Amino acid sequence: MIRLHHIAQSRSFRILWLLEEIGLPFDLIPHAFDKTLRDPAYLALSPVGRVPALEIDGQALFESGAIAEYLVETRAPHLMRGPGQAGRSTYLEWVHFGETIGQHLANLTQHNIALREDCMRSPTVMRLEAKRLANCLEAVAAQAGDGYVAEDFSAADIQCGYGLWLGQRFVRLSTAAQQYLNRLTARPAFRAALAKDGPAKIYTRDFYPAPEA
Repeated sequence: MIRLHHIAQSRSFRILWLLEEIGLPFDLIPHAFDKTLRDPAYLALSPVGRVPALEIDGQALFESGAIAEYLVETRAPHLMRGPGQAGRSTYLEWVHFGETIGQHLANLTQHNIALREDCMRSPTVMRLEAKRLANCLEAVAAQAGDGYVAEDFSAADIQCGYGLWLGQRFVRLSTAAQQYLNRLTARPAFRAALAKDGPAKIYTRDFYPAPEA
């Protein structure tokens, strides 16, 4: 049995969504957004105490990008572009671009949510990160055009699409970005994953605007 350790709204949503796209049976193990992930039992699965952690094939994987690649390689080759296939380099580019988006999302989450006092935050950094995030999301939308980032729907759309879905809490999406996101969120697997995601644990507001200069 596959077991996914998950916190609502976190990066583990990408793996939840991918599992639903593949149609694999799995157990969803919810966790709180607190220090309980530092328990030794969980650290044995994820050495820095974060989600996702995926128990599969007698092992535990803890890096979401690696989990995505492993799942499509072993269970869903139709959601990837393999060695020698047309579009392989494009697919790899956008699979990993999801982490570029994630860096800006993490900085904005840190400033808006984790740092609870205004004196701890840098308004300049918050404005810069919001602009950088907006640029990333525009790049994804431009690549997708009227379709998907690697021609047909693939794990690259999940990796980047999560960034748009969460990024709209920090920046206003352009029409093109919103249309791409609408295509993704209309997918039955996305809706199934969202239904399993659980109550908000991290982002309790619809929008976190950057401070004015």
